[in-house]
Amino acid sequence: MKTILLGLFLSITALAQTPGPQERNIEKPAVKAGPMPRGTDGKPDFQGVWEVRNPGGAAAYDVEDHLKEVYGIRPGKGVIVDPKDGKIPYLPAAAQRKQDLVAHHMYDDPEAQCFLSGIPRQVYAPFGFQILQPAHYVLFLFENFHAYRVIPTDGRPHLPADIKTFDGDSRGRWDGDTLVVDVTNQNDKTWFDMAGNFHSDAIHVVERYTPVDANTISYKATIEDPKTFTRPWTIAFPITRITRPDYEIMELACVEGERDLKHYTEGEGGANKK
Repeated sequence: MKTILLGLFLSITALAQTPGPQERNIEKPAVKAGPMPRGTDGKPDFQGVWEVRNPGGAAAYDVEDHLKEVYGIRPGKGVIVDPKDGKIPYLPAAAQRKQDLVAHHMYDDPEAQCFLSGIPRQVYAPFGFQILQPAHYVLFLFENFHAYRVIPTDGRPHLPADIKTFDGDSRGRWDGDTLVVDVTNQNDKTWFDMAGNFHSDAIHVVERYTPVDANTISYKATIEDPKTFTRPWTIAFPITRITRPDYEIMELACVEGERDLKHYTEGEGGANKK
């Protein structure tokens, strides 16, 4: 029963990550949608509502390839494009910790306990998000966990290094038509996915949002963390515009520190209680 319920939770999350147009009543965008519109400053105008559709919920469940069905989630390809083998380049001690997390601590996924997802996971966490672009800022409003990101693009410095938060400190700049976001100051309390892939508080992420057409953004993020990885590594996937005009960002009621998943299966009177 424990495995079934955990699988149900993971499956629901993965399905939320990759809905079809009928499942969420979203108009599927055309393959060719014309160029991305531009704002008054001449930069690409990303304003609108977006989602990430990764086949098999790859990013939501596991950023690495997963070739076997796990907890009811079908096999799928991960989103790592460098290294070529699709594997996170863990240091030896970090690889051992990852194995321990998978074997003994799968209930400890911070996102499953309703904490913020961290960057880059906040981008491919389930459900849609809205982008706004007031002057000198790019704002992300996420349906997931009431999360938001305020990204200045005016050249201001990062916060002091001793200030750590779940989503860290983001600073943006434009490289031609690509929005480059430098993310520092994250704590070590988030994972990259539901498969126990983790990082330390030394994580540094550089995101690149590049317009493909009016309905598609190419997303790429390079992650480095000298406490955890032997080298930087990169993920990439498309972000798709939700084109239905009456689509709304809804409230996701989730309380930080939620631990019901474990209580349902292991707590007093739970399914595994004998």
